[in-house]
Amino acid sequence: MLVFRRAAIIAAHLFLLVASSVTAQDISLLSHDKAIRLDGTFLGFDGRYYRIDTAYGELTVDGSGVLCEGPACPNLTDYVAELTVAGSQQIAQGLWLALLTGFAERNGWTLTQEPDAITLTESDTQRAVAVFHMAASTTDAGFAALLDGAADMVLASRPVTRQERALAKSAGIGDLAHGRQAMVIGLDAVVPIAAPSLPVSRLSLGQIRAILSGTITDWSQVDGPEAAITLHLPSLQTGFGQTIAAQFGVDLTKTKARPVFHDSAEALAAAVANDPFALGLTALTGANGANHLAIQGSCGFALRPDAKAVKAEDYPLNAPLILYRPARRLPKIGRDLVAYLASDEAQSLVRAAGYIDQAPEAYGLDTQGDRLMNAIRHAGTEVSLADLKAVVDELQPRQRLTTSFRFEAGSSQLDAQSRSNVELLAAALSRGDYDGKNLLFVGFSDGQGVAGANKALSQERAAVVLEAVLAAAEGGAGQATLGTVGYGEAMPMACDDSDWGRDANRRVEVWVKPAIGLTDTPRIGN
Repeated sequence: MLVFRRAAIIAAHLFLLVASSVTAQDISLLSHDKAIRLDGTFLGFDGRYYRIDTAYGELTVDGSGVLCEGPACPNLTDYVAELTVAGSQQIAQGLWLALLTGFAERNGWTLTQEPDAITLTESDTQRAVAVFHMAASTTDAGFAALLDGAADMVLASRPVTRQERALAKSAGIGDLAHGRQAMVIGLDAVVPIAAPSLPVSRLSLGQIRAILSGTITDWSQVDGPEAAITLHLPSLQTGFGQTIAAQFGVDLTKTKARPVFHDSAEALAAAVANDPFALGLTALTGANGANHLAIQGSCGFALRPDAKAVKAEDYPLNAPLILYRPARRLPKIGRDLVAYLASDEAQSLVRAAGYIDQAPEAYGLDTQGDRLMNAIRHAGTEVSLADLKAVVDELQPRQRLTTSFRFEAGSSQLDAQSRSNVELLAAALSRGDYDGKNLLFVGFSDGQGVAGANKALSQERAAVVLEAVLAAAEGGAGQATLGTVGYGEAMPMACDDSDWGRDANRRVEVWVKPAIGLTDTPRIGN
């Protein structure tokens, strides 16, 4: 995107003087001596910069160097920032409203909610400072609005698809997979639920996929009673329903399972709790009243969606809530809001709203007994007990952060939650949260291939993540010291006999050595 400033306008005056308005245009920007004129269609104003569509394409013009004429010229004296927010209605009505309320209170503003808008007003003067036009419906509709230029922000309950990402690039919106344009604002997870009376406590991912596809139809096929399974799912019009379909690779519009679809997580959980032979897949935040089933692996791992497992992406069915925005510059109040969303205050509001926050937690190797036992059980010629001892000797005096990094399936690209973690860890380093401490980026791999090659690959992944964090950190590592190591297929986090298990084992963890003392949980905000 081309940015015009005063000097650029003067330097380009001969070129711009030949421009004439040949289409329906509603704004003209003129140099202060009125010798230079640029006509176009008004697209937006952020308090300083104009965005206009001209014969030369979309341009951004510094308002300090021009005069504005035409019916679309904004009021510069009583400027009110206006932003359109589209996407998930569930996020908009719950978490987003809570975060906006906290943002308003922090600035001493009053929040007024109307059916289709939220207005922030100065409490003493009653002057409006911002209007958020709410166009919330579904995540699909939100991305469509963003691609059409009708939205400034999208609240998404699923990651952007490859097709949406490609369309956004073609439309000049930027790369929606980039950490600067996709911000995780809270964490949720898909959880299998059943009635408390059902004598089944865990299912494997393969069993859940078979139930979704209609291959498994009776509880007796998964060591339960002889009774038909009644399947309950979120509506496929919701981002959460689409997340479930994508995670399990099942076309739920054609499944033989004949699921009952629900518009709300609360209604789904209530239906499952009242049916002794029902199985539901729903949001962790709305699974009250029903029994949460663990995810069981064939190698002995059983994972439940607690806060640490979801934060660290150790749980296999994470569902981050993501705020997407185009590459163009937001009004200052929009930029301030984005910065606020990463603060400690905002994270406390995420927790209060029933979601899982992103504040890093630290915990020692002694809390990961299942992982250690599984590593010892599968030690052999590829990974010896001596290799495991070396891992334990290195990690024992450290604490693992829940800030982890995983890769998209079949890709070297970090997933959405991990891209957000890059920004969060970089900001923490810039603030000095880890000054005096040593952070070790520890790479792991799956068990496919030769152990030596896997160890080298895991080292490379750790180095890639460290470089990404340093590139995003202002001032680099500060007073912290950073290092990398790769341990290959040692210490698996999941069973290696499934696609998800192998993806989960290809990861980079961050282990902190309290050189001065890690007595407090590091902050992620200001």
